[in-house]
Amino acid sequence: MKKVITYGTYDLLHQGHINLLRRARALGDYLIVGVTNDSFDRDRGKLNVRNNVLERVEAVKATGYADQIVIEDYVGQKIDDIQKYDVDIFAIGSDWVGKFDYLREFCEVVYLPRTEGISSTMLRAESTPSVRVGVVGCGRVAHRFHPEASFVSAIEITACYDLSATAAERYAAGKKGVRVCTSMEELLDDVDAIYIATPHLTHGAYIRQGLEAGKHVLCETPMVLSKEEAITLYRLAEERDLILMEANKTAHCPAFNHLMVMVKSGLIGDVVDINASLSKLWDDNLTLREFDPRQAGGSMYELGSYPLLPIAKLMGVNYSDIQFYSRFKEGVDMYTKGVVRYPSAVCSFQVGLGVKTEGNLVISGTKGYAYVPAPWWKTDYFELRYEDLNDNKKFFYKWDGAGLRYEIQEFISCILANRHSSARLRRRESIFMAEVMDRFTQMENMIKI
Repeated sequence: MKKVITYGTYDLLHQGHINLLRRARALGDYLIVGVTNDSFDRDRGKLNVRNNVLERVEAVKATGYADQIVIEDYVGQKIDDIQKYDVDIFAIGSDWVGKFDYLREFCEVVYLPRTEGISSTMLRAESTPSVRVGVVGCGRVAHRFHPEASFVSAIEITACYDLSATAAERYAAGKKGVRVCTSMEELLDDVDAIYIATPHLTHGAYIRQGLEAGKHVLCETPMVLSKEEAITLYRLAEERDLILMEANKTAHCPAFNHLMVMVKSGLIGDVVDINASLSKLWDDNLTLREFDPRQAGGSMYELGSYPLLPIAKLMGVNYSDIQFYSRFKEGVDMYTKGVVRYPSAVCSFQVGLGVKTEGNLVISGTKGYAYVPAPWWKTDYFELRYEDLNDNKKFFYKWDGAGLRYEIQEFISCILANRHSSARLRRRESIFMAEVMDRFTQMENMIKI
């Protein structure tokens, strides 16, 4: 029996895909089709795939040409699959001519003619209207948003607004198509969605204003500092059939998501402890907003949502109690350690703006532990470690740019698919973060050091 294997994303399955599968099937007696998974596509910079991997697998299956479907997860898998399945022919579209000649060592390589005039990229462009986004707040973070958005299709930044007209003008300078607005009302009249990058205490009002105007909202983390306000805003978004998403870049990082999946699958056993830390030595410039107690300054509000993320993802939101240990200076916490207790685990986190910590993430389990070195919140590498060192595994990934492109892609995807909640950061997890911030504000179970 002659076996043939081919690979593809198969997004928005079209006649060109069907023609390729038919031609590949005709080369032999048995066709294996490799469908790239979502995280592998993102790792390769493909941020605009419309259908998820399960939808794409079902679409390929429905063609009737595939005798077997496998998921492509990693670079180098083609060689492994060819040997594993004893493949005779590797087939791929002619736009890849020469790219896969290295596989000739293992099997015959055939480049098949592609169908002219149709592609997934073309279909996405034709079927996807651009989402017009307005930037609210034109400070440091916002200046990273525009270049990162250029890597995502179906988004067009058309307007910006800031209480400081000078900041807004500075943001719009050199950015084609970005209009400076003198009021929120003017901005909201000209966009489909808004990105909020203003000081923490203004987030809630801007989110509400955007939702009430019928606009989707992507808001920088921490979204709000109150559980009740978070619940109210998410409920308002759902009532208005709008997307509200917290812009936590770590939550949308491909490597971080892969780590969460691996831990949840039991590779290190039952999780009994999580320790995450993040710090920056900024205390030599106390004039920054981050040190102003009137603007929710301090390490907990500024950094806390990041170490709370793996705790919420792995242990859930129903914790037993929480204890804070904080060091204050001029009204803001320069360092805070939190201990979150669950029925079967204990988790801790450290954040600091005037104290330097290790900056890593360690997830301890009954079979082994996961280790992510600093800066773990920009995960591009992690290890699974065991009692037997021979069982240890290392994983390497790409972290592109400032990392905002991943959250922007997910936001636009949610809008286009009318998907109100992202698996990368569930609404209940966002509410959990706001609840912990709220308890910190109330100084519940706090010991000052």
